[in-house]
Amino acid sequence: MAKAMTMSYEAGENLYINVTNRCPCACTFCIRNNGDGAYGSDPLWLEHEPSMEEMQADLAKRDMSKYKDIVFCGYGEPLMRLDYVCALAAWLRETYPGIRLRLNTNGLADLYNAEEASAEGTSAAARTAPLFDKISISLNGGTTEVYNRVTRPRGGGEAPYETMLRYAETCKALGTDVMFTVVDVISPEEIAQAQAKADAVGIPLDVREYVG
Repeated sequence: MAKAMTMSYEAGENLYINVTNRCPCACTFCIRNNGDGAYGSDPLWLEHEPSMEEMQADLAKRDMSKYKDIVFCGYGEPLMRLDYVCALAAWLRETYPGIRLRLNTNGLADLYNAEEASAEGTSAAARTAPLFDKISISLNGGTTEVYNRVTRPRGGGEAPYETMLRYAETCKALGTDVMFTVVDVISPEEIAQAQAKADAVGIPLDVREYVG
């Protein structure tokens, strides 16, 4: 019998939802470089991407009222399944009124999203911002050069950094609580550059400690 997949896992007061292992980046600080799980979870590598029915059944086993936040953040970039994430977030809001939803994302869905069924002509920000109470976006650097060195997005160039910034600014303009993050694998001077970039667009920056 195949071992059950880890579609959700607890960390502190929050519940994390693992929807995909796909990601268009290869960040130098990625937790996948150091193990198979996060925060003491079971392995997060998925045998297949969970269906809506599988995820709903998994979440139905939990007392959802006890969590501070339900966080879309697993072992991949959630918005590689943009349509799925939007549908699941809408279902959570309907099924568990008053629930707090958070999205951790690289903000690159408009550039790399693989969902053919995504709403044509509608940006990822316009679709996700109304569904989430908070969106945490990986800034990773104050310049394109630093960002590409640390994030290593597929294809490189200027497009990923510009796409990420546009996603963040649009979410903020739509009234969602938005936060940038960087990991302290970059120098103090580069962190200062990132802070300046965040300040310029009026989005708070959280400097996270690298966990190796």
